[in-house]
Amino acid sequence: MTRYIFVTGGVLSSLGKGISSASIGALLKNSGLDVSILKIDPYINVDPGTMSPLEHGEVFVTADGAETDLDLGHYERFLDVKLSKLNNFTTGQVYLSVIKRERKGDYLGKTIQVVPHIVDEIKNRIKKAGRGKDVLIVELGGTVGDIEGLPFLEAIRELTHDLGIHKAYNIHVTLVPYIAAAGELKTKPTQHSVQELRRIGISPDMIIARCEKPLPQEVREKIARSCGIPTESVIEARDAETIYKVPLNFLRQEILKPISHQLHLGELSPQMDEWDFIVKKIIAPKDEVTIAFVGKYLGLKESYKSLTEALIHAGAALDTKVNINWVDSELIEAEGSEGFLRDVAGVLVAGGFGERGVQGKIEAIRYAREHKIPYLGICLGMQLSIIEFARNVLGIEEANSMEFDPDTKYPFIYLIDEFIDHSGQKQIRTHKSPMGGTMRLGEYACKVKEGTKLWEAYNHQNIIYERHRHRYEANPEYRELLEQNGMIVSGESEEGLIEAVELRDHPWFIGVQFHPEFTSHLQKPNPLIVAFIKNSMMHR
Repeated sequence: MTRYIFVTGGVLSSLGKGISSASIGALLKNSGLDVSILKIDPYINVDPGTMSPLEHGEVFVTADGAETDLDLGHYERFLDVKLSKLNNFTTGQVYLSVIKRERKGDYLGKTIQVVPHIVDEIKNRIKKAGRGKDVLIVELGGTVGDIEGLPFLEAIRELTHDLGIHKAYNIHVTLVPYIAAAGELKTKPTQHSVQELRRIGISPDMIIARCEKPLPQEVREKIARSCGIPTESVIEARDAETIYKVPLNFLRQEILKPISHQLHLGELSPQMDEWDFIVKKIIAPKDEVTIAFVGKYLGLKESYKSLTEALIHAGAALDTKVNINWVDSELIEAEGSEGFLRDVAGVLVAGGFGERGVQGKIEAIRYAREHKIPYLGICLGMQLSIIEFARNVLGIEEANSMEFDPDTKYPFIYLIDEFIDHSGQKQIRTHKSPMGGTMRLGEYACKVKEGTKLWEAYNHQNIIYERHRHRYEANPEYRELLEQNGMIVSGESEEGLIEAVELRDHPWFIGVQFHPEFTSHLQKPNPLIVAFIKNSMMHR
């Protein structure tokens, strides 16, 4: 029977519940257990797909096409697994499914209430995610006391009661701030947070204390005493040089001991030697390289979380620190490319939506093409590389994307009316289609052209599988014209959609429609991103 570990947070957000959950998951998985993780988001949006990246950070896409919270990216990277739409749900999804069933009459005329109907729906979704697993870690977003989190906490309380002490374990992540004027670590925020949790009916079995300074033994004992847990169940979570060191820090504190004891998991000995070896390369690499990361959501770096992590994975594989020069594409529009790009070894143009900052990205692509700097364009970065080539090499100045000009005379990037989605269903899109869920989402096959740089990057694989999140496509009508003038289509979908392009007369210039960062894990970095960093080092 599945064991459940519930992870809640108190005092404030961004304490690292996701990294803590992923770290515990990695330790349990490397102990030989079959582990999965579920993220619950209490916001009312159905999914984060329509949220601004500045509001919520990156939208992570699963292989089966779910738009999910960025914590699922951490889970996949730490556990080296593929998660699905079962591993993330929101308040919006819960209420939507309950209301749909009520409209169909499935509740036989009963009055629909938060307790039991909403809470039962939450419990059923949690159990479904845990089916067949040894351990399911359930992370609840937000903090204890948030009004929108109450139904989820009630579901956790009921499940803890239903499952019994040896099947459920509650971890509370909280803040132990250091007050410099007093020269002390303060435990009162943790005490208040645990009191709030207890008022709801949940008693924590472990406290993970986020702190800037080491937790002295007397502080640990004070937290343990006030929260009613053993001292060994107070775990210090200090800032680490890299997030990938957190599992090792937890392991040193024997975090699995109290978990295993209560859940009857036996003696656990995680095999973390390879992990430790990679972490050492991240912290103290032999080489370094600088690339320009051209984007427009730079106010919140978490907008590109999977991509920045993928660069760390690639750097570790090459024993190299990847320094990122963050370049706002709107500044390039105002000041030109030279000052931002002349000293970098590679140029990366990431995905994005909307017209703002596009001209700056096109200028950055032109600079990389003309100055023979290794270039990787992802999603919009590929589409803009085609538009830049059309305008500045083919001389078609009005070449554009229908995303920016629906009536353009030269739609090098266009809106495909019909396509088969990940589940095999036909989808129809127009400019008036709703924003949510109308993109090409999830994992698709891409046929790779032999002898190309893409083929070399993917170790001579003829078919690769990568994840997508986009609405517009490269227009195959212009394929022949592009190829006659030096832009090769090096990857295409099974339906003939253009998936990747590269330049014949350039040391290394690749644009891909898919998002290679979504499949990059610490122990298995994405080969395309490794190839980009490797070529940036060779041509610097």
